[in-house]
Amino acid sequence: MRMNKRERQKLLTATIKENPFITDEELADKFSVSVQTIRLDRLELSIPELRERIKNVAEKRFDDEVRSLPLEEVIGEIIDMNLDHNAISIFDVKQEHVFKRNMIARGHHVFAQANSLAVAVINDELALTAKANIQFKRSVKINERVVAKAKVMKIDNENDRTFVEVNSYVNNELVFTGEFEMYRQNIVKG
Repeated sequence: MRMNKRERQKLLTATIKENPFITDEELADKFSVSVQTIRLDRLELSIPELRERIKNVAEKRFDDEVRSLPLEEVIGEIIDMNLDHNAISIFDVKQEHVFKRNMIARGHHVFAQANSLAVAVINDELALTAKANIQFKRSVKINERVVAKAKVMKIDNENDRTFVEVNSYVNNELVFTGEFEMYRQNIVKG
């Protein structure tokens, strides 16, 4: 059964409201229409493209929360943040992030996403990476979306250190893992 345009647009609006991070391709699959039809629907409904929706959510939710570095210095887009506990960011691998000969992402982009998330999750004006133990599990390719998840494992008051674990995934497959020892200027007591 094919739905009419009005029904589709109503469901499209509800779907995007529920999950602002859904791609046009995923929407096209869900509604059994072309990506172009989804784009036209979004234009008609004044729904911004994915990148703009992510930016809007991040700016609304995290601009006041992230203390350790300006939001625009975070590599990737923060989509969830609970200072001194956990955080999630997404990073879309584009042409400018890959080696031309094999379309594999340069490792420093994947590392930078994880490292900047480890800095951002710290509830302090100053947080710096003191040490990192990282492992790349598989290559990340052009057009893949990397979802990095940071978790604060331990706060060491005596040595002004916070230990953050970051795991990065592409379609729920682990592609990168890192343990970051972060120096912080002021440990939050309590």
